[in-house]
Amino acid sequence: MARSASIYVCSDCGHTEPRWHGQCPGCTAWNTLVEEAAPPKAGGGRAGRGGGAGGARARTPTVLRDVHAEQTKRLHTSIGELDRVLGGGLVPGSLVLLGGSPGIGKSTLTNMALGHLAGAGHRTLYVTGEESAAQVRLRAERLGDHALEVPIVAETDLDAVVATLDAERPAACVIDSVQTLHAPDLTGAPGSVGQVREVASRIMSVAKSNGTAVILVGHVTKEGALAGPRVLEHLVDCVLQFEGERERTYRTLRALKNRFGSTNETGVFEMRSGGLVEVLDASARFVGEATGKPGSVVLAAMEGSRPLLVEVQALVSPSELVPPRRVVTGIDRNRLALVLAVLGRHAGVGTGTADVFVNVVGGVRVDEPGADLAVALAVASAQKGVALGTPERPIAAFGEVGLTGELRSVGHPDRRQEEAAKFGLTDVVAPPRVTSLRAALRAAFGAAREEGPVRAA
Repeated sequence: MARSASIYVCSDCGHTEPRWHGQCPGCTAWNTLVEEAAPPKAGGGRAGRGGGAGGARARTPTVLRDVHAEQTKRLHTSIGELDRVLGGGLVPGSLVLLGGSPGIGKSTLTNMALGHLAGAGHRTLYVTGEESAAQVRLRAERLGDHALEVPIVAETDLDAVVATLDAERPAACVIDSVQTLHAPDLTGAPGSVGQVREVASRIMSVAKSNGTAVILVGHVTKEGALAGPRVLEHLVDCVLQFEGERERTYRTLRALKNRFGSTNETGVFEMRSGGLVEVLDASARFVGEATGKPGSVVLAAMEGSRPLLVEVQALVSPSELVPPRRVVTGIDRNRLALVLAVLGRHAGVGTGTADVFVNVVGGVRVDEPGADLAVALAVASAQKGVALGTPERPIAAFGEVGLTGELRSVGHPDRRQEEAAKFGLTDVVAPPRVTSLRAALRAAFGAAREEGPVRAA
């Protein structure tokens, strides 16, 4: 029987099947198998005397203690927030995948990084597959003179890009974007599972051999996840997510994966006319804009290894809809549902017939459970129409809310309180001084005498 000329590859997990299935057997996702050309069959061979297939000889393992690990000097992009998220800069020979929504500033960030590296005397290269060289120049004109010194190639053919990398051997290269390159020997369209896998594999091979640090700009889906097969995220050394709202000026850079550093670091930027500007003290800007009105609470959150104060606002309005609406921005919708259920069951603050809107001001997204208490206090304040604190000194809070109404401690409480005290927020409601949600509400509204707010040291 002739061998099939095509296979079916899952666009989510990369699982392959000889026939089409409605549901992927690998990840159980529906309608994700895409037909692609089958790879050529490798030549077979009998096992040689070495015992391996095709006569391959067994390798002698090496004890890790005897492995020589060289200390590689990183490339500093002169963008402090980017270097900190990367773990100290770009590692030569590494692959970094940068994802984000369209228009969020991915190209601006990479142009600035290459411009600074070129100004420091490093060889750089910008490969664009989405725009022409003239379009990239128009964007680079506002980023300074160094950004105009970066060599650029407008190309979508993978063979031409690999040949250029071999010929130029830059210290750092940006490919914008990986979904636009295509390998001529594959039949799939650019951006398909097979194409993305082949493009990333060949670029990784040339980057490792030449010691080039490559930044791959990637597309995202409408849900915000990185587009393409998951094998792409496993293949690269670092995965960065650039988040924010195009209507807002603030941007957040997070590391989802980093083989050369921590994934707990976060960088904050502000988009201006001259490009992205590092926000070294984001808490000062967010606290300065806090209203201190009913429904407003300052959250002492942790973004990576540093504390960050952000304002959480809530609005509770009578609803004529069944069920009422629950609209959130900046936090998980399921966490809001949990907080509202605990508020109604254990704190006597019912919102079952009202629309509830919760927003983290500034376009910041908070994923940690320490935001539960701030959300609960903001909703209770909005529901009662009573302000917590004053516009000059709003109340701050942090803590995880349990299903039985208890409050649980979160990481780095001392650093959170010190950050709040630095801006004059001495009234911080948080565990362990308040052990339940009901006690936290009494402390925040000033009704409890035995359990007052935590005073920051």
